[in-house]
Amino acid sequence: MNTKMRFRICLAGSAGGHMSQLLTLAAVWEGHEVIYVTTAGVVRQKLKKYSRVYVIGECNRQHPCQVIQVFCRCINIVYRERPDVVISTGAAPGFLLCMVAKIFGAKIIWIDSVANVDKLSLSGRLARPIADLFLTQWQELANPYNKVEYVGAII
Repeated sequence: MNTKMRFRICLAGSAGGHMSQLLTLAAVWEGHEVIYVTTAGVVRQKLKKYSRVYVIGECNRQHPCQVIQVFCRCINIVYRERPDVVISTGAAPGFLLCMVAKIFGAKIIWIDSVANVDKLSLSGRLARPIADLFLTQWQELANPYNKVEYVGAII
């Protein structure tokens, strides 16, 4: 009997480039249950034809109240959906979702954005200790950091 394990995968990426990079990997989660989490409603229409979509809003360290709001939305989503795996390209909202999901037992795959050429992103540096797999899209960035791998660029 050949049964393929089916995972509930949460894909988290800020609207725009982060989500675009993530979507180029669609073949990876084919056959699995997918939930999308993004930061702007503008991408909801495109994504909802594939699966459930949650919009959590933008946040960054300059706006701590927004960080708290996004964090609370992440708790609600993870509690409701219980993903087995979270794959994120960032940014800050993606890190918050990964942090909450890790507490709930999910495996975390972080793919640092191709835009980060000289050093890992801030959200990536925060996610690295909790990531089960951390990928950079620049070979030069895999060497100076522990637990960071390079397997190629998405774009």
